[in-house]
Amino acid sequence: MIMGIRPLLRGSTYSGMLFAYCGALTSLPLLPFALLSTLASPSAPYGVQAVLVLLVWAALIGSVGLARTTRRALIAFARRLLRVPLPAPAAVPSGADRWRTPLWLLLHVALGWTGALTSGVLVLMGIALPGGWLDAEAGLSLFGRSLRSDDGWRSWVMALCCLLLAAVVCAVVTSVLRWLAPRLLGPSSAERLALMAEREQRLAERNRLAHELHDSIGHTLTATTIQAAVAGEVLSADPVAARAALRSIEESARAALEDLDYVLGVLREEKAETAPTRTLADLPELLDRLRHAGAVLDVELSGALAQVQGTLSRAAYRILQEGLTNALRHGTGGPIGVRVAAAPDGLELGVVNGAGPRPGAGVFRTSGHGLPGLAERVRLLHGEIEVGPDGPRHWRLAVRLPVRGSA
Repeated sequence: MIMGIRPLLRGSTYSGMLFAYCGALTSLPLLPFALLSTLASPSAPYGVQAVLVLLVWAALIGSVGLARTTRRALIAFARRLLRVPLPAPAAVPSGADRWRTPLWLLLHVALGWTGALTSGVLVLMGIALPGGWLDAEAGLSLFGRSLRSDDGWRSWVMALCCLLLAAVVCAVVTSVLRWLAPRLLGPSSAERLALMAEREQRLAERNRLAHELHDSIGHTLTATTIQAAVAGEVLSADPVAARAALRSIEESARAALEDLDYVLGVLREEKAETAPTRTLADLPELLDRLRHAGAVLDVELSGALAQVQGTLSRAAYRILQEGLTNALRHGTGGPIGVRVAAAPDGLELGVVNGAGPRPGAGVFRTSGHGLPGLAERVRLLHGEIEVGPDGPRHWRLAVRLPVRGSA
């Protein structure tokens, strides 16, 4: 019982009915033009002329819906008065989608007139039926029984029923309009595909930014933590080495700020500065920062690395950066083997963790996103990856990326 009355108590029900009234009122200026059609056949029967006027009126209403601005205005009003969430329409509707707005207008106007006339009559009856009001003599005949305004308490009951029925009409008309709005004013199949493509593009960009943050800033913070631990241990015994470690921390933090400014600019939908793209040409700088952090590196470079360009070079740098970051975080010290070999048909990358005590070891948590993200990056480049133990005290990362179709 209460659930059935609840829609009658909502303000949105009557704002939706106002939306229906607006549809009926906005169609009135077109009615005089429709009446001109009777001049074509003045001798036709009245019923034929009425049907002709209605057909011309409907055609004029539908033609208004072909304008692109009409659809935008209808969607804006439906959002406000019907409380229906509708996305912005496509710039140019195509095919059958072009006729959804004229159909909506015709149904909107029809429901508006039906609801307005029905609820208006019921409200007038609710006002006129009680005895003595407005000095009116009103009556209601239903199922062979009649009720007049001077019938005492029964006229008051009937008046209340009329007002209640008027509210029910408002609720029904609003519900029908809300059901129709997503189907006729909502996104078409082409618009839904465009929205899905846009959403997929945003998700891809967010994932890319997540990889950039994890690879770049995660590496920088790892190296900075190790450098700070080294500086703290040699501060008294070797001030020169401590100052070198602090300078390296400053350089690493500056590089991380550049990356962070770029990513935040993208997330704020502002025009970001040029993206700090790191390639294999920046590999020596990366290795120098690691050496300043106290890491011992065993580097083996072969092939024409300068000829590796584009996406392949950027991906190779990020893969090596992630592998070295993991070696710093989870390795137990000792030399870290780094191998980069460029061949005409592919690029081979390798990082092997060492063994032995290291300052600051065991202070890092693992996020669990590094290796899966790295594997996904390799998969997108149609490459191969191997990660696992290499002997009893080593851990090995090996990646092979094909040159053809990657850059």
